[in-house]
Amino acid sequence: MDDAIVLDATGTVVTPGFVDTHRHAWEAQLRRLMPDVDDLGGYVTSTLMGYAPVYRPWDMYVGTRLAALTAIDSGITTMLDFSHNSRSTAHSDHAVQALLDTGIRGVHAAMAPHFGDWDRQWPADVARLRREFGGNLLTFRLATLATDEIAGPGLAYGPRLAEAARDLGVGVSVDAVFGATSSRAILDWERRGLLGPDVTLIHSTGLTPEAWRAIGDTGTTIALAPTSDAQIGLETAIPAVDEALAVGVRPGLSIDVEVALASDMFTQMRALHTIQRMRAVNAVYGTAIEPRRISTFDVLDFATSQGARTNGLGDVTGSLTPGKQADLLVIRAQDVNTMPLNDAVGTVVLGADPRNIDTVFIAGRIRKWAGQLLDVDLTALRDEVAASREHIMRAKA
Repeated sequence: MDDAIVLDATGTVVTPGFVDTHRHAWEAQLRRLMPDVDDLGGYVTSTLMGYAPVYRPWDMYVGTRLAALTAIDSGITTMLDFSHNSRSTAHSDHAVQALLDTGIRGVHAAMAPHFGDWDRQWPADVARLRREFGGNLLTFRLATLATDEIAGPGLAYGPRLAEAARDLGVGVSVDAVFGATSSRAILDWERRGLLGPDVTLIHSTGLTPEAWRAIGDTGTTIALAPTSDAQIGLETAIPAVDEALAVGVRPGLSIDVEVALASDMFTQMRALHTIQRMRAVNAVYGTAIEPRRISTFDVLDFATSQGARTNGLGDVTGSLTPGKQADLLVIRAQDVNTMPLNDAVGTVVLGADPRNIDTVFIAGRIRKWAGQLLDVDLTALRDEVAASREHIMRAKA
């Protein structure tokens, strides 16, 4: 074809695009606002009770667009936006439009806010969103919580929301899956037939062996948040990769909340790789037992193919396979921090970072070229983000 783009990939590694299975994108103006948050309660009180209620629809747009552009810049071609500040149809419309405007492969997982006033349009409004915005790069899911401990029974997954998801024809992403209460809920969901491949349980730290048995038996998917679990200290604070693998579930990976965490998938892969291998060796230290360690290939698989499957897009993206969409990265392997190229997977997982991503394709369209995001006015973006942040800070005060 005369108009084809020829890309010289000499000295690079070409990989599938990364897939983020869970990020609260609307919070991006609040990045690193609380870098040393010590527990879930601190996050909930500050962000969900304090800042979320003062967000305007425009603030939803600005935060979500910033998160999505950052995702693309760091090689994430698919992002599930766990949009749990859907106060009105306008709030949801602006969040969805932000995904569309960036060109990311977006999954809008809609949930009502935890606290404050809202229009009670959720979950029924997801049908309208699909009708008006769905297609090609944008899909939808229902977002819920595991139990009623944080925000009451209205947001907790169960028969009502499972039926709503079935009626809408969408999957379900369940956040705040922690500990004994979530373990009991999982067994109840199993008894009621509410688990399966179209359900994703997020975090899943501190679950009982019987809960994990139910997850494995039903083929339910898992989204791990390695840095969130470890840094914030969610339940056991140990990402549940060993538990997932033990029941035959290969998890996806996620960023979670940028108010306290890094924004890129390289950090998630490295954190999980390090934590699991430390845990494996420590568990058998002083014995002759061989530790069961995951590999760099494992975490790259979690960040790509398994993430796509977790988001319900395994037949669309996640691997460099004929018939799938062209969501891929070209990563420079001759930069000062990646040269020389001795092992491609090891270089991507342990050596590279966002500065090494030369080119990003999403559905065959170039979104980053020669190390620069395309069609983004950084000065205007910076001004919009600053103005939105200042409004949020003033309104909360």
